[in-house]
Amino acid sequence: MDVTHRFIETNGIRMHVAEAGEGPLVVLCHGFPESWYSWRHQLVALAHAGYRAVAPDARGYGQTDRPDVIEQYTLLHLVGDMVGLLDALGAQRAVIAGHDWGAPVAWHAALLRPDRFRAVIGLSVPFRPRGSARPTTVMPQTQDAMFYQLYFQEPGVAEAELERDPRATLRRLLFSGSGDAPRRAERAVGAGDVGMVERARGLLSRTVDPATLPAWLTEADVDFYTGEFARTGFRGGLNWYRNIDRNWELLAAWTGAKVTVPALYVAGDRDLVLAFRGMDRLLPALKEFVPYLRQTIILPGCGHWTQQERPHEVNAAMLGFLKTLG
Repeated sequence: MDVTHRFIETNGIRMHVAEAGEGPLVVLCHGFPESWYSWRHQLVALAHAGYRAVAPDARGYGQTDRPDVIEQYTLLHLVGDMVGLLDALGAQRAVIAGHDWGAPVAWHAALLRPDRFRAVIGLSVPFRPRGSARPTTVMPQTQDAMFYQLYFQEPGVAEAELERDPRATLRRLLFSGSGDAPRRAERAVGAGDVGMVERARGLLSRTVDPATLPAWLTEADVDFYTGEFARTGFRGGLNWYRNIDRNWELLAAWTGAKVTVPALYVAGDRDLVLAFRGMDRLLPALKEFVPYLRQTIILPGCGHWTQQERPHEVNAAMLGFLKTLG
């Protein structure tokens, strides 16, 4: 099954999309630092199963436009991009799936526009309801270290580190976030002791550049990602993090709102996202905020890069869920 590529206009930007198959539409939203390519296994599997699968390069990534203004990367912009994508494709409704940062885009697309997004699949990152405090004010930090999302806030700092050697950066991040990376100790859900960046050393200091890649990641895969980020830099993706507080402000009107479409959540038991502070309370209560959550699937031995590390299991979970939608 061939994957084809084209450009569409949406929400004031030119967006590159990869697509395969014909049938009911499934939109696939990637995370950081990735691209449409992170869904390469799902595009083919969904197409073979009778779906039209579309994976865009998100705003700021790949061959899609990268606005200069930081404030143009809010969740309202990103959900607006997905609504415009449906319009450009001539589709009234779609199922939307997202991984990592793409998951909040998918969850909020379903929250804000259930008339356009009839179901949602979240990988790695669960739906997190709007809290009472500005997010960056409750992120952990010490005199010597800070949570990585705080490290990303100052424009230019993370760019300088990550762009010094894009290939080494991507090898380190992809391996170190995976279920194949050695762990100092198995962490409990909600342990809250992950994602810290030493102020004096930077993000990559605690990562590993593997001598050999794990089975799910090839040198050709790393070549593709390296080519993309060597050309674009990391600023576009980092700007998503620089709107975390702004998102909180803009979404005030939806405080307490629930995701009211059918949903599926899939994560790996070695995904460090599950060890983020508060996950021990959020995950058991997820159905309170997503009342039509059909299933939560935790994949043993899987790390953060869910659909790349466990393509067969993720494909099976997605297709099983899609069949229940009719």
